[in-house]
Amino acid sequence: MATATVESQGDGEQNNKWKQGGYKTLPFIMANEICDRFATAGFNANLISYLTQQLNMTLVDASNTLTNFGGTTSLAVVLGAFFADSYIGRFWSIVAGSLFYQVGMLSLVLSAVVPSLRPPPCSPSPATTCQRASGGQLAVLYVSMACTCLGTGGIRPSVVAFGADQFDEQQQGAAEAWANRKRRYFNVYFFTMGSAALLALTLVVYIQDNVGWGWGFGIPAISMFVSILVFLVAYPLYVRAKPGGSPFTRLAQVLVAAFRKRNAAVPEDTGLLYQDKELDALISTKGRLLHTDKLRFLDRAAIVTPGDVSDSGQPKPWRLSTVHRVEELKSLARLLPIWSAGIILATAGSHNGSFTIMQARTMERHITRNVEIPPATLAIFTTGTTLVSIILYDRVFLPLARRATGLPSGVTYFQRMGIGLTIAIFGVASAALVETKRRGTAAAHGLLDSPKTVVPMSVFWLVPQYAIHGIADAFASVGQMEFLYDQAPESMRSTAVALFWLCGSFGSYLSTVLVTVVQRATREHGDWLQDNINRGRIDNYYWLITFIMVLNLGHYLCCFYFYTLKPLEVAQEHGDRDRDSELLPPHKNGAGNGVGMMA
Repeated sequence: MATATVESQGDGEQNNKWKQGGYKTLPFIMANEICDRFATAGFNANLISYLTQQLNMTLVDASNTLTNFGGTTSLAVVLGAFFADSYIGRFWSIVAGSLFYQVGMLSLVLSAVVPSLRPPPCSPSPATTCQRASGGQLAVLYVSMACTCLGTGGIRPSVVAFGADQFDEQQQGAAEAWANRKRRYFNVYFFTMGSAALLALTLVVYIQDNVGWGWGFGIPAISMFVSILVFLVAYPLYVRAKPGGSPFTRLAQVLVAAFRKRNAAVPEDTGLLYQDKELDALISTKGRLLHTDKLRFLDRAAIVTPGDVSDSGQPKPWRLSTVHRVEELKSLARLLPIWSAGIILATAGSHNGSFTIMQARTMERHITRNVEIPPATLAIFTTGTTLVSIILYDRVFLPLARRATGLPSGVTYFQRMGIGLTIAIFGVASAALVETKRRGTAAAHGLLDSPKTVVPMSVFWLVPQYAIHGIADAFASVGQMEFLYDQAPESMRSTAVALFWLCGSFGSYLSTVLVTVVQRATREHGDWLQDNINRGRIDNYYWLITFIMVLNLGHYLCCFYFYTLKPLEVAQEHGDRDRDSELLPPHKNGAGNGVGMMA
């Protein structure tokens, strides 16, 4: 769904057989996404093993490197969204991001195949200290990570919105039909990501552990190259929405104008606030935002005072904003508290790429006498469960929910997020219980001081925590993506997707902070997090995360109760339900309205 004007393609071109947009573009977009996610998963899935086994980092240093890398990567998504929405558009943002990612992956391939870019292998003797990677060797790693951060920043915030751009909702029929298409599109998007990641977690991780890191990183690099070619082939078919100007600049203008008029009285009659349909036309093609009573201090930006209008009759943007632009900022501010609940979910999942893999390395991993499952491959149980859950959600859960609630949507994205956050609590609690048992088994067999000796306990004890986290993702992550895309201002759809990934950024940084704090706090009393995990107390760390997640669920429920849905002018002008029934005149999602209003 294009949110701005479309690039001109020549007279009459949109009426010929190569008419832009529609379902014919999705195979190219999804093929690009499959290759991209395959490359990303192959790059990240087993990186903890590469850092600890090839670059000889300690467990805590490697874990913090990965969480910082994940946090910076997701933070770069905000920068990418800014450039996509403001300057270069989503198409060129995806292309530029893919090229950066390609360079980053090739740098890592060099690190893996050139011996001088890695320290010498560790001696089998436990008394020998491993030589850590030098500054120059780590520099190659950090260059690779920096390039992939920039690449991800260009790709992630734009792909979802670019796919939605291919469909003009005004041509899609009834509002309810469009709402169903949109929900299905988000399910397909996450299913596509999961399928590609599943393939990487089985094929690429096996190659990394059993063939070599050169091929293990080289195959994802080839996949990224293919993704670029596939995406560019369909260039003439795409709807390429032009950037509508910097939304961040508009938000800043509202803040500055409101501050300048901080002593002005907001009129009781909101009709006196400044409106300009022509000025808002390019950023509100689907209908302007209506005035809401929350955050009234921002309304001062729309009060007309002497000096706010130039001699030519044009408003001075740093002194006067329209109601629509004020409501853009209000919409963004209102969704942030609910968005923040996803940060802890990302924190809870971050340990699956670090501590859980190190646990798996100490456990019995043989499937048959000659076949051993790589530790990083255990993530397939998260990805696989997410895929199955998405299918069951769409085909089984929703029909049952529709019959139970009488609502066309079955459940709202608010309810979907709440269910996911609740399920995730049980995932981390199960991780704590399994680690307690693993450590107890190691103690019973006298292995507390033998961290490299296999503990006689099957690695499949770790499966429940992976699976539960996958189910939680199918509810919470998909629901959060839909919520952000739907409730964000129309001109900030890429930014809304960036906010989704920003949860991962803050969650990763929070994980780094927690690991550092826990390590320092417990250093003199048992050291919960240490290289010898048999002597550590990772289970206590998991219980700490569980407690934080319970508090986070309470935070989410409070924010949900007080949340006000985004109202659009088009919904009131036509007297019809909006394309997605959340877009109604403003109301509170609490008592008196009921969840039935949030269809």
